[in-house]
Amino acid sequence: MPGAIALAAAALACAGGALAERADRDRPVNIESDRMSADDARRTAVFEGRVVLSQGSLVIRADRIEVRQDAEGFQYGIAIGSPVSFRQKREGSSEFVEGEAERIEYDGKSELVQFFNRARLRREGGDDVSGNYISYNSRTEEFSVRAAKGAAPDSRDGRVRAVIMPKKKDAGAGAAQDGMRPAPASAGPRLQ
Repeated sequence: MPGAIALAAAALACAGGALAERADRDRPVNIESDRMSADDARRTAVFEGRVVLSQGSLVIRADRIEVRQDAEGFQYGIAIGSPVSFRQKREGSSEFVEGEAERIEYDGKSELVQFFNRARLRREGGDDVSGNYISYNSRTEEFSVRAAKGAAPDSRDGRVRAVIMPKKKDAGAGAAQDGMRPAPASAGPRLQ
């Protein structure tokens, strides 16, 4: 069973990707659920019923979390819920990133996090993006958002929606000639 818990942590602790608080990776993982089954020989574990996974600032809530590890040691996880939600502190910031979807999948080999059905990511300060599908690449810090295929034109799920708040100006430093300051290089992921 200890292998299953480590596997669950490794598979889903990366939900926030490269923007996540790095110190979280060194924290103990706590998982609560109504039921758990593990197969250490197959390197799989399933947690069901009001699942709460926490590690440092990361908290994931789901109805079910399934995890597995391949022969090369890469982890894969699927969290299912109505919705699955996560919250995690951003690296080098006091801000938190929150997300939700009906299903979140993590592929440790490609470092890809995918949010399916009614997907939404929010960053404290007002940035908010939603669509039917969100893909986040932890290596490149790029993400893409798609609307639902075949959704009715008047449906909220039929469009990608984004709110991007202006960055606060640095009062201590002088502004550029046009009164605007460029965003710092680590301002966040790039939208594709």
